[in-house]
Amino acid sequence: MVGDALLSTLAVYASCFARLSLWQHEYTSDVTRLVVFAAITVLCSYLFELYNDGKHLRKRELLVRIVLALASSFLVLTSVYYLTGAVMSGRGLFLLSLGFLGVFQFLWHVSYLKIVNSPDHARRVLVLGTGSLAKKIGDLIQTTNHQHILKGYVNLSGESVQVPPEAIVKNGRGLVATVKEEKAHKLVISLSERRGVFPVQDVMNCKFSGIEVIDAPSFYEEITGKLLIENTMPSWFIFSNGFRMTTSMKSYKRIFDIMCSLIGVTLTLPLLPLVALIIKLDSRGPVFFRQVRVGEMDKSFVLYKFRTMRQDAEKGTGAVWAQKDDPRVTRIGQLLRKTRIDELPQLFNVLKGEMSFIGPRPERPEFVAELKKIIPYYSERHFVKPGVTGWAQVRYPYGASAEDAIEKLRYDLYYIKNVSPYLDMVIIIDTVRVMLFGRGAR
Repeated sequence: MVGDALLSTLAVYASCFARLSLWQHEYTSDVTRLVVFAAITVLCSYLFELYNDGKHLRKRELLVRIVLALASSFLVLTSVYYLTGAVMSGRGLFLLSLGFLGVFQFLWHVSYLKIVNSPDHARRVLVLGTGSLAKKIGDLIQTTNHQHILKGYVNLSGESVQVPPEAIVKNGRGLVATVKEEKAHKLVISLSERRGVFPVQDVMNCKFSGIEVIDAPSFYEEITGKLLIENTMPSWFIFSNGFRMTTSMKSYKRIFDIMCSLIGVTLTLPLLPLVALIIKLDSRGPVFFRQVRVGEMDKSFVLYKFRTMRQDAEKGTGAVWAQKDDPRVTRIGQLLRKTRIDELPQLFNVLKGEMSFIGPRPERPEFVAELKKIIPYYSERHFVKPGVTGWAQVRYPYGASAEDAIEKLRYDLYYIKNVSPYLDMVIIIDTVRVMLFGRGAR
């Protein structure tokens, strides 16, 4: 991302030299113009997932994404130019700058991916343990597109073996010697049961020898952007960094909620009567849908949405998850759900203080009662206000089962642990991307 920002500046200078044979020009001397050009092109590149480490992009797909990002940048920058008149200097330089940037971006991203995916730059990882937790961590390293290489597993007496036997390394000369022989950068503690088998002194020697030592839940969080729930002791939640909703953070969240909600209501107010009219014309029933949800500290509140299902959709069935291609959803309801327009009335829940703009998705009391019985740490998501959007909403598709609820809880707990203004801004940008491409809706 930093490389693209620098290349955008280089593209501006290159366009001035190619068109005017000048390095110094009004276009290049105004820092504001360069910053706006770089910021918007990088933002559009982000929206088209050019910085997603989890995707293996082929050159053709990379080229398509760059072209789409540049087309979006052209539309946004043109709008800014005509609104302010103080960003670009002439269409020729503007278009030439975007052209140069496209070439620079393609070459830079291809080179960058070759460098970071090179085995010479990968972090070599040794997993301490051979049980179910160690297998989970090993599979994670091998299946994710992150810069880690699994060097093997270290077996301890007393622990079951659930990993491939050929992947277990010899540990005859001690843990420190084993790690050094395998040239590992990182040791991941992945013991399913530590009592009586945890080699305290050996692990301390690794730590003091300059080897990075990390436990499995922290490594899982670092790699995936979510929390490991299974095999995680309550002590990890107690002693780990994060999970501190201070008074200043609560004040920031409330001010942020009010500002975002007022901006959202102001921008969408002209749209609301039109949406209401279309809903009434499409099917019989009320415009708004009211439903009891569980909020902060397990307190119930009434959530507002635009109605997207036929009236009395759950008559005879009771509370059920929304499924893919759900027959209860109306024709206009499918569009409202895909674009997330049906969520707009929740801005009034935010203004009332029942919800936050960003937080875990509020669930129905019927589902919460069941999920608490089968999912560990599920109640902890209710220590913060539920949100209109959130980390789980933008990182995982719509949940329609207990298994989906577990996955979403991993992301919710990650947000609660790492809540910050920076993470909120990332979620807002990702929310815009989800709304533009209609991902994850049902």
